[in-house]
Amino acid sequence: MPRRPIDITVPDLSGTRAVVTGASDGIGLRIARRLAAAGAEVVLPVRNPRKGEAAIAAVRQAAPGATVSLRELDLSSLGSVAALGETLRAEGAPIHLLVNNAGVMTPPDRQTTADGFELQLGTNHLGHVALVAHLLPLLRAGRARVTSQVSIAANQGAIHWEDLNWERSYDGMKAYSQSKIAVGLFGLELDRRSRAHGWGITSNLSHPGIAPTSLLAARPELGRSDDTSGRRIIRALSARGLLVGTPESAALPAVYAATSPDATPGGFYGPRGLGHLGGPPGEQTLYTRLRSTEEAERVWTVSQEMAGVAFAAV
Repeated sequence: MPRRPIDITVPDLSGTRAVVTGASDGIGLRIARRLAAAGAEVVLPVRNPRKGEAAIAAVRQAAPGATVSLRELDLSSLGSVAALGETLRAEGAPIHLLVNNAGVMTPPDRQTTADGFELQLGTNHLGHVALVAHLLPLLRAGRARVTSQVSIAANQGAIHWEDLNWERSYDGMKAYSQSKIAVGLFGLELDRRSRAHGWGITSNLSHPGIAPTSLLAARPELGRSDDTSGRRIIRALSARGLLVGTPESAALPAVYAATSPDATPGGFYGPRGLGHLGGPPGEQTLYTRLRSTEEAERVWTVSQEMAGVAFAAV
């Protein structure tokens, strides 16, 4: 049965500058394409320049005349994040949209970032914490909306406070869930802190549901030589239009959260289909793991200490 196309209306974004992490392929590339097609100037911070150039070509093919450019970023290195912040601050252009989308998922064996953090915590969460901190002046200047991409995995597991870096034992899926819970709690706390201190930033969350992307594909650099069985199943279901989404539909919740005038500060957006695995985007009930303001405050404080950054109170 052919899949019915899913789409949303994106407002005119002319005159806005958007930064999208993880946009060299997959869902991030689709997010960047939609923002560029709506008129935004889109900055793609990427780790792999070759993939970045291919992404720019794909954006321009979908949106001829789009203003899109690359910057260098490896979220698993706090030094690289700081360097990008310095570059963009030197350019001086306000940032109006920031989509924290990049991530890695379930390396079979524990790996660490350049700074010694468990890879998923360091890349998915701490790298984005540092990015927001380094870009804060530009985000404030643009009265930015920050959208952070969590996962349905944030609806299970917990923050492993007694061993955040999984040094005593390692469970790839539980570590992934922890990283995405941390992303969500930090994103919500960012919105609360901005309102309390008058930063002028709004922050909300999105999740893509499930779609066949590169997250579970063969990734030799992560120690995964073949696609996971889960990815093969997801790809087959997606091709048949069953239950899960496509990379295009999975990008829409983040696009909606980042651009819609109806998306609220502190809101949570994802697919509205069965089990919230696919379908058109809409507002979601906040996962129980993301509801505690005490946990969010703890994540806010500990994450800054780990990432070596600080958010000024005023």
